[in-house]
Amino acid sequence: MKPVENNSSIPDDFKDFKAEVKVASPGRINLIGEHTDYNRGFVMPSAIDKKIYFKFRKNQNNNLIRIYSETFEVYTEFDLNNISKSKNSWENYLLGVLDEIQKYGKKLSGFDCIIRSELPIGAGISSSAALECGFAGGLNALFGLNLSQMEIIKLSQRAENNFVGNNCGIMDQFASVMSKKDHFIKLDCDTLEAAFVPAELQNCKLLLLNTNVSHNLADSEYNTRRRECEDAVAIIQQKYAEVRSLRQVTFEMLKEFENEIDAISLKRCRYVLEENNRVQETEKALRSGDLKTLGKLMYASHRGLQDQYEVSCPELDFLVDFSENKTFIYGSRMMGGGFGGCTINLMEADKIDTYFEEVKNAYREKFDIKLSSITVDPDEGTQIIRN
Repeated sequence: MKPVENNSSIPDDFKDFKAEVKVASPGRINLIGEHTDYNRGFVMPSAIDKKIYFKFRKNQNNNLIRIYSETFEVYTEFDLNNISKSKNSWENYLLGVLDEIQKYGKKLSGFDCIIRSELPIGAGISSSAALECGFAGGLNALFGLNLSQMEIIKLSQRAENNFVGNNCGIMDQFASVMSKKDHFIKLDCDTLEAAFVPAELQNCKLLLLNTNVSHNLADSEYNTRRRECEDAVAIIQQKYAEVRSLRQVTFEMLKEFENEIDAISLKRCRYVLEENNRVQETEKALRSGDLKTLGKLMYASHRGLQDQYEVSCPELDFLVDFSENKTFIYGSRMMGGGFGGCTINLMEADKIDTYFEEVKNAYREKFDIKLSSITVDPDEGTQIIRN
């Protein structure tokens, strides 16, 4: 690997780049169902109309991979026969995909790739899954690897688990690949059964408010939360062998083991079971057009993440608190792994501009940080064009 972090060092032939394959790989939102995916519960994500764009072509070298990120203005090279972890974190998502494809026994050769992103990093809209799935999907098309959509989803998840070291569930990759325009996916992360729920938001839109903070607890605490849930499952399994995850655990089981499971793990488990119920209720609310009930479920989700799962932060809590007395905002919650990133707000579309000015000023006064916003629509999953 030979990174060259200088725009002028891009090979001359990149300046007239004729792509054989183009990919648009979307970020995703999650309407509700946070930290439930790795507990094999329910989630309700969708791809969004903000994407990472890739251009691919084969080169004449058996093993040389050449990549230019227009977003970071960085050119880098890799050797297919020497895939090892990079100090540049964004590169590891790509390297992990290469590693997993080769573990599949699929044959790659040298190629060039240009990447451009519309997705803010650390905002909780899963730029990592978009990077993995778009890269994997493009290579699948470029080299005729005959990987199915589900294989691309699972190898992208393994890339993040095994190479990057983030023990994520499958939601982000599934949403990035499988989403349908103007729909949410109610995904059962145990069976991978998906129901597409129309995103009929009436006079409302989804506004993401980006805290522009990313507290360094995020990665380590994510893995800690997963372990806390798994520790509780291991105790319950001693009596109930059929229990494989929190998905098979009931509130009655938690009550039965409350003296054996430590208090923190018990609190995490209660949140997960309650959040699974909220996803089920959200589907009903969407299908019946009851946006006020949907909004209440979003607020309840945030309070669970704040108080029971403890993955929020002062900036996220401030934004949710600030929204609560606004009649034109139906619901607000933190979205993503936590400790920073975005809140997702279900609100009347014609109030977005004036509300953003108000909350932006209040946020700057409180934290001396600039707030940014993104309005998103549920959109298609990964799109691939072969030239």
